[in-house]
Amino acid sequence: MATATRRRTDGPLRSTLVAAALAILGLGAQQVTTLPAFLLDPRLIDAPTEASIASRALLLILGFVGLALVGGLYLAVSGRGWSYVDLRFPTRREWGYVLAGIVGSIAFYVLISLLVQALSLPTAENQVSMYIGDDQTMVLVMIAIVFLFNAPTEEFLYRNIVQKRLYDAFSRLQAVAIASVIFGLIHLPVYATLSESLLATTVPVAVVVGGAAIFGFLYAKTENLLVPIAAHAVFNGVQFGLLYIALEYDLETAEPSTSLLVDLLTAVPL
Repeated sequence: MATATRRRTDGPLRSTLVAAALAILGLGAQQVTTLPAFLLDPRLIDAPTEASIASRALLLILGFVGLALVGGLYLAVSGRGWSYVDLRFPTRREWGYVLAGIVGSIAFYVLISLLVQALSLPTAENQVSMYIGDDQTMVLVMIAIVFLFNAPTEEFLYRNIVQKRLYDAFSRLQAVAIASVIFGLIHLPVYATLSESLLATTVPVAVVVGGAAIFGFLYAKTENLLVPIAAHAVFNGVQFGLLYIALEYDLETAEPSTSLLVDLLTAVPL
């Protein structure tokens, strides 16, 4: 990883455009790599919860594979190679950052969820929830996918590639901010198609930006990709774990005070 005092080798505009292009390419690659899943089970297109668990899992996994392919292709084309990837077993200090990231992301999630509920803010449906429905088995499958594919590939592309690319022209904190905004903006089209208003689209996008900033900060402070991967995976794992409990005990049809858990889980993106 480059140090904080490294010589800037790229202009701000070019660096930002390259970072944005990489993020967009990641989104585009997902549309291509997921095609086999749609071909194998067309129900994924208009009735995803009726598709088999294997088909839904394959779709999500292939989407994350697309992110990894873009990151790997960039390393090859740019000549940076795999030595550019900041991956090593965390030190005791870095495990402290992992813990702080988990606590911080959960606290952020809870506060935003409560704010959304208190202000009765509209919010777009979570795209992943479209493939889960009320299937408890699929929730457990999602926990495995989060640890094995989701967190590793997203952190690899958007932190170790996109954010680190911005270090060529910006300070670490500036790079975290810009990369987080880019990460949020690429989610804009998805949430726009799932919402009925601009506000309902803006709320989840803003939450995505905040979450990305937390994981981006962890990466900037530790220069170790495994730190944000671990924090990200555990954070999402906790969310799906709570969702499993909600479905197991049918909290959605319970008293209002109890069913709030389900509302909080669906109010903010996973």
